[in-house]
Amino acid sequence: MTPPPGLDLAAARKLLDAQPFSRLLGARVTAFGDGGATLEIDIREDLHQQNGFLHGGVLAYAADNALTFAAGAVLGPSVLTGGFSVQYLRPATGRTLRARATVVHAGRRQAVTRCDLLTVTEDDEETLCAVAQGTVLPVTARSS
Repeated sequence: MTPPPGLDLAAARKLLDAQPFSRLLGARVTAFGDGGATLEIDIREDLHQQNGFLHGGVLAYAADNALTFAAGAVLGPSVLTGGFSVQYLRPATGRTLRARATVVHAGRRQAVTRCDLLTVTEDDEETLCAVAQGTVLPVTARSS
């Protein structure tokens, strides 16, 4: 799947950086195109829940954005999440959270996407901690 013209990794990074919440979390797009996207967040203590694991909301955020960016690689930059679900498999611990999403199916009205949420250790070993799937919709700008 070829990204729409002008939509590449640099453009995806610029779009993510335009989201204040993404900047707050320190999220970054590390791969984009060909019907997929990867988003990473460094795991910090201020993102933990009370038991010392990465908060589930951070995983959900990462899934939402990775799913949407993957769909944007096919549908274009003007997309919104129609809905998604996350299944948590194990507590998230490690150095980095990596959300790797791919488009399963894309049409004119929606894209169905899935995402593996992995934690990465200092030795670059990945552990699957959650999976997500969602639907992403193309949107058109409203005129005033």
